[in-house]
Amino acid sequence: MPDPIFIVAPQRSGGALLAEALQSDRVRVIDVSPQDATPVAALHSEFPNATFVYIYREPRRAVLDVDAGMNAEDFAREWNASTSALLDDLERLPAGAWMVVAYHELVEHPAAAIPRIASFLGLPWDGRTPRAPLPFEPPPAETRAQLDDVDKLTRTVADRARDLFAAVPPRAVAFRSSATQSFPNLLRQLGISLCVSTYQSGRLILLRAENASTLNTHFRMFRSPMGIAVGSGRIAVGTEREVWDYRNVPALKARLDPPGKHDACFVPRKVHVTGDIRIHEIGFAAGELWMVNTRFSALCTLDADSSFVPRWRPPFITRLAAEDRCHLNGMAIVGDRVRYVTALGATDTAGGWRENKARGGLLLDVDSGETVLHGLSMPHSPRLYNGRFYFLESGKGTIATADLVSGHVETIAELPGFTRGLAFAGPFAFVGLSQVRESNIFGGIPLTERVAERECGVYAIDLRTGRTAAFLRFDGDVREIFDVQVLHASYPELLELSAPEVATSYSVPDEMLAQFAAES
Repeated sequence: MPDPIFIVAPQRSGGALLAEALQSDRVRVIDVSPQDATPVAALHSEFPNATFVYIYREPRRAVLDVDAGMNAEDFAREWNASTSALLDDLERLPAGAWMVVAYHELVEHPAAAIPRIASFLGLPWDGRTPRAPLPFEPPPAETRAQLDDVDKLTRTVADRARDLFAAVPPRAVAFRSSATQSFPNLLRQLGISLCVSTYQSGRLILLRAENASTLNTHFRMFRSPMGIAVGSGRIAVGTEREVWDYRNVPALKARLDPPGKHDACFVPRKVHVTGDIRIHEIGFAAGELWMVNTRFSALCTLDADSSFVPRWRPPFITRLAAEDRCHLNGMAIVGDRVRYVTALGATDTAGGWRENKARGGLLLDVDSGETVLHGLSMPHSPRLYNGRFYFLESGKGTIATADLVSGHVETIAELPGFTRGLAFAGPFAFVGLSQVRESNIFGGIPLTERVAERECGVYAIDLRTGRTAAFLRFDGDVREIFDVQVLHASYPELLELSAPEVATSYSVPDEMLAQFAAES
């Protein structure tokens, strides 16, 4: 039996209209409402090769389909919860297994929308368009204030949905990479490897030099891996809902294949459940793991009893709220403490940073709360290295350096992608690049005007000249990178929790071994 196609249509969102146009016995329409639980996870479990099409309807119109007695706050609460859950479930599916379609595009511009959908689904299309739905009746004047309230209360979730329907995800393609021969040779010369998080594809990738001319891309799967922290014999990885803590166990190297190849072996020791806080950059400072909690616009740490412990927020953020008010994203650790952070806007409303994302970015001094740099284009990855301050102006696709006293910014290199993820070794900077789609978040930024075909990968930039020394490109289902970190090991391993070495290897404190040996 052919794999099914599920059209998920909340309320009266055109599922039957789309099915009529596609004319395929593979198509099944699933009608849900804001009060229903999302069916996507259960359907994917039963039909792992199914494809999903979610028809998104603007909340301003959707509220007109519900009971007249429902007020704006009640509707927005139910709509936000159900839509967020549905989007969460969709984003957990394999790349290419789902897409989001705007209802208004389907019914107002079917000749453009239907072939795009059919092409994604791999279905033929005979030119049939949906029958015209009932015309939209403008709301009476007395309800417009309520609809305005709905718009405000649902804006953050609605923006997320619009980001997803702005482009059709490519069909799932096997992971592929290609690199210049200089890339593995550079890693060997520096005696390092790189750890790269690719949250959209669910991969944490170790880039290791197999030899002077061959690069090894070794990956482990996580749910939306984002920030990576590297400490002494330690790696932490922030994911969609957890922080994973790994420790280097040198004694395990001898048990790995091929024998004698590995010079470090990281084993999972702890996992802390944070909940979905949109964790971004993380790092070790003063004996603690610090995290950029983007959803709550705060820097935080962890303790055993809490999801997270808020430690600092920008002075313009008036309260702790799960609203991503300024898109706090990056942090620079200087002198064993978090000293600087980047944000995409000095805004104090839910998702307010989006309105001026192309020019509203800033760098903040954590000690004073003062703005050090402003007018930046989506800044990320602030770093102090060898006495100079660097950051990525992602909206321009650049790596830059700044004088934090005068505020002067100097571009070092322009790159063919959305720059995010920055690490250093010797005179080289390793910069992550993402393709990014022209969507509600990434549309209208200088990069999309400068570079039509953007790349995903890692570029090595010679800081002495600003020239590219080597690069790696990803193809297939890896399209967006968040973090890049240097590991001072040439061929490390990061074991999964299910690895047999984890089940049959044990570490205890040296002093306890000595005590037990003496007692015996």
